[in-house]
Amino acid sequence: MSPDAGPANPLTELLINMTSGAMGGVACVLSGQPFDTAKVKMQTFPSMYRNFLDCTVRTYRTEGLRGLYHGTVPALVANVAENAVLFSCYGFCQNLVSNILGFHDLSQLRDHHKAAAGSLASVFSSLVLCPTELVKCRMQTQHEMRISGRTGIPYKSTPWSIVRDILKSEGAGGLFRGLSSTWLREIPGYFFFFGGYELSKSVLSRNSGGQPGPVVVTISGGVGGACFWLSVYPVDSVKSRIQVLSMASHQEGFFLSLLHILRREGILSLYSGLMPTVIRAFPSNAALFLAYEMTKRTLTSWTSA
Repeated sequence: MSPDAGPANPLTELLINMTSGAMGGVACVLSGQPFDTAKVKMQTFPSMYRNFLDCTVRTYRTEGLRGLYHGTVPALVANVAENAVLFSCYGFCQNLVSNILGFHDLSQLRDHHKAAAGSLASVFSSLVLCPTELVKCRMQTQHEMRISGRTGIPYKSTPWSIVRDILKSEGAGGLFRGLSSTWLREIPGYFFFFGGYELSKSVLSRNSGGQPGPVVVTISGGVGGACFWLSVYPVDSVKSRIQVLSMASHQEGFFLSLLHILRREGILSLYSGLMPTVIRAFPSNAALFLAYEMTKRTLTSWTSA
């Protein structure tokens, strides 16, 4: 059976993609959470830290090792939920693109067709990602919010206490603050994410025949992750500020927030934290795709036996 064809039963294929995506999400978080914490801190408070090393060292000194892992629980929830939905919808969207183009099976899809399917799938995954990522970002920046006098959150905040505070002060809609910014990041970002992954996999396995091996999948996953962040990082910076700083004051929409940042801080502030993000992107997304592909192949072989 072709790796792109998947199991014959659509429900089985959906469950396999969902489980594989969830396993990929776990691998992604566990391999890169401290880098993500530094990224969010530097995006939200760019004038507070000189560089990635300064941010990491100061966080460790003031909050301990635990400070670098703030937001791990919501990050796990976010990534498991996002990738379960993303890869489930990725399979569905590949079928949709294939039908629209009149192809008989998924093996006819080119790399840019798969990239378009990934971009479409991100529309759905953003709906589960936005609330969980919002909680993660707020947990990661608690220390900076306190010392800047922007919030009165207690020192022992938990993901659930932050959710309760959002529901109390902003209502259920507050959990989706930054959704439009998330879509602006995810839709183009996942075109480059899946495009970079599929193109790299095609190039590296061109002469090998059969399914790409773990090394090819690992390298291609890292390339896909780097392509994602290099293409949409400024959008993510604006999103982080909207989601975090809205605790202290009313925030404008994405484009007005972008103009406000450009006027007051300049374009370079939108790239604060880019280095730890790109450093993190390669190993974490390599782990994501490796876990996804290996889980999918294992489950597919079990169901096909």
